[in-house]
Amino acid sequence: MDGIRLATQDDADAIETLMRASIRDIFPAFYEAAQVESSVEFVGRVDRQLIDDGTYFVVDEGPDIVACGGWSVRDKLYTGSGPGDDDDRRLDPATDAAHIRAMFVRGDRTRRGLGTRILAASEDAARAAGFRRLTLMATLPGFELYERYGFRVTERTEVALPNGVLVACVSMDMELEDGVPA
Repeated sequence: MDGIRLATQDDADAIETLMRASIRDIFPAFYEAAQVESSVEFVGRVDRQLIDDGTYFVVDEGPDIVACGGWSVRDKLYTGSGPGDDDDRRLDPATDAAHIRAMFVRGDRTRRGLGTRILAASEDAARAAGFRRLTLMATLPGFELYERYGFRVTERTEVALPNGVLVACVSMDMELEDGVPA
């Protein structure tokens, strides 16, 4: 494995391809076919602002991106809900939580620690930016990873995608310990 790095705009097409393939490969074990296809359409989209903000990571294996994910200093919690009025608002580390965003792993590379590496890099970067708490909206395939990492459930919910399809999700958060990055 070559390693983890910050994504660039040149990676955007490969990231989106990875996202959609990951959803098609992994989501069927957790969701019905209509939910999978809606997730491909509305969730499997790269958020270029995360790349511009320097908060989005990829894991390379040879020439391929095999995992991606990151954190955000913006108010938008997840892709798939459609645009919101405050999506671009910068979060205040003194009062707001940073958001873990858009975590995807290639279907044949799951359970190898790639998601954990991205979470650790995101946690370190968010802590260095002054944040003391992380939040996320987990899809069911990622729930166990986040729980093992230390996130706690705040609410089980269904997210309505723009076409009205409901997808079960879990709202989670995690306090960041004071001190040096993990």
